Amino acid sequence: MSVGPALGEIIRRRRELAELPIRQFAAMVGISGPYLSQIERGLRAPSDRVLHAIAESLRTTADALRTEAGPEWDAPPAVLTAIAADPRLSARQRQALTEVYLAFVATGNG
Repeated sequence: MSVGPALGEIIRRRRELAELPIRQFAAMVGISGPYLSQIERGLRAPSDRVLHAIAESLRTTADALRTEAGPEWDAPPAVLTAIAADPRLSARQRQALTEVYLAFVATGNG
Protein backbone atom coordinates (compact mmCIF):
# COMPACT_ATOMS: atom_id res chain seq x y z
CA MET A 1 0.00 0.00 0.00
CA SER A 2 1.39 3.39 -0.98
CA VAL A 3 1.02 6.22 1.52
CA GLY A 4 1.65 8.98 -0.98
CA PRO A 5 4.30 11.67 -0.90
CA ALA A 6 5.43 13.13 2.38
CA LEU A 7 4.24 16.59 3.37
CA GLY A 8 7.69 18.11 2.91
CA GLU A 9 7.99 16.74 -0.60
CA ILE A 10 4.58 18.14 -1.49
CA ILE A 11 5.60 21.56 -0.18
CA ARG A 12 8.87 21.41 -2.13
CA ARG A 13 7.13 20.39 -5.36
CA ARG A 14 4.55 23.14 -5.06
CA ARG A 15 7.24 25.72 -4.26
CA GLU A 16 9.24 24.63 -7.29
CA LEU A 17 6.14 24.72 -9.52
CA ALA A 18 5.63 28.31 -8.36
CA GLU A 19 9.28 28.92 -9.34
CA LEU A 20 10.16 30.24 -5.89
CA PRO A 21 13.72 29.82 -4.61
CA ILE A 22 13.87 28.32 -1.13
CA ARG A 23 15.21 31.50 0.52
CA GLN A 24 12.57 33.70 -1.09
CA PHE A 25 9.78 31.30 -0.12
CA ALA A 26 11.08 31.00 3.44
CA ALA A 27 11.06 34.80 3.73
CA MET A 28 7.47 34.89 2.43
CA VAL A 29 6.46 32.34 5.05
CA GLY A 30 8.39 34.09 7.83
CA ILE A 31 10.83 31.28 8.64
CA SER A 32 14.52 30.65 7.98
CA GLY A 33 15.78 28.90 4.87
CA PRO A 34 17.36 26.06 6.89
CA TYR A 35 14.07 25.45 8.74
CA LEU A 36 12.16 25.28 5.44
CA SER A 37 14.81 22.93 4.06
CA GLN A 38 14.36 20.62 7.06
CA ILE A 39 10.59 20.63 6.53
CA GLU A 40 10.96 19.83 2.84
CA ARG A 41 13.39 16.98 3.57
CA GLY A 42 11.07 15.52 6.21
CA LEU A 43 13.46 16.17 9.09
CA ARG A 44 11.07 18.48 10.94
CA ALA A 45 7.32 18.76 10.99
CA PRO A 46 6.00 22.31 10.66
CA SER A 47 3.97 23.80 13.48
CA ASP A 48 0.34 24.56 12.68
CA ARG A 49 1.20 28.27 12.37
CA VAL A 50 4.02 27.56 9.93
CA LEU A 51 1.94 25.09 7.91
CA HIS A 52 -0.84 27.67 7.58
CA ALA A 53 1.68 30.31 6.46
CA ILE A 54 3.17 27.87 3.93
CA ALA A 55 -0.28 26.99 2.62
CA GLU A 56 -1.28 30.65 2.31
CA SER A 57 1.93 31.42 0.41
CA LEU A 58 1.17 28.50 -1.92
CA ARG A 59 -2.43 29.71 -2.35
CA THR A 60 -3.96 26.63 -0.80
CA THR A 61 -5.03 25.51 2.67
CA ALA A 62 -3.23 23.60 5.38
CA ASP A 63 -6.00 21.00 5.24
CA ALA A 64 -5.46 20.52 1.50
CA LEU A 65 -1.74 19.93 2.07
CA ARG A 66 -2.46 17.47 4.91
CA THR A 67 -4.99 15.60 2.78
CA GLU A 68 -2.58 15.34 -0.13
CA ALA A 69 0.15 14.07 2.21
CA GLY A 70 -2.07 11.33 3.60
CA PRO A 71 -2.35 9.96 7.13
CA GLU A 72 1.37 9.68 7.92
CA TRP A 73 2.48 13.24 7.15
CA ASP A 74 2.99 14.65 10.56
CA ALA A 75 6.25 13.75 12.22
CA PRO A 76 9.76 12.58 11.45
CA PRO A 77 11.24 9.81 13.61
CA ALA A 78 11.88 10.88 17.20
CA VAL A 79 15.64 10.46 16.74
CA LEU A 80 15.67 13.10 13.97
CA THR A 81 13.63 15.46 16.12
CA ALA A 82 16.08 14.95 18.99
CA ILE A 83 19.08 15.58 16.74
CA ALA A 84 17.51 18.75 15.32
CA ALA A 85 16.60 20.09 18.77
CA ASP A 86 19.79 19.31 20.71
CA PRO A 87 21.54 22.62 21.45
CA ARG A 88 24.80 20.83 22.26
CA LEU A 89 25.30 19.85 18.62
CA SER A 90 26.75 22.11 15.97
CA ALA A 91 25.04 22.41 12.59
CA ARG A 92 27.75 20.20 11.08
CA GLN A 93 27.24 17.53 13.78
CA ARG A 94 23.46 17.61 13.26
CA GLN A 95 23.93 17.16 9.52
CA ALA A 96 26.38 14.27 9.98
CA LEU A 97 24.21 12.45 12.53
CA THR A 98 21.12 12.89 10.38
CA GLU A 99 22.87 11.56 7.28
CA VAL A 100 24.26 8.55 9.14
CA TYR A 101 20.89 7.73 10.67
CA LEU A 102 19.06 8.02 7.34
CA ALA A 103 21.72 5.90 5.60
CA PHE A 104 21.40 3.11 8.19
CA VAL A 105 17.61 3.16 8.02
CA ALA A 106 17.63 3.16 4.21
CA THR A 107 19.91 0.12 4.03
CA GLY A 108 18.41 -1.71 6.97
CA ASN A 109 21.75 -1.83 8.81
CA GLY A 110 20.50 -0.07 11.95
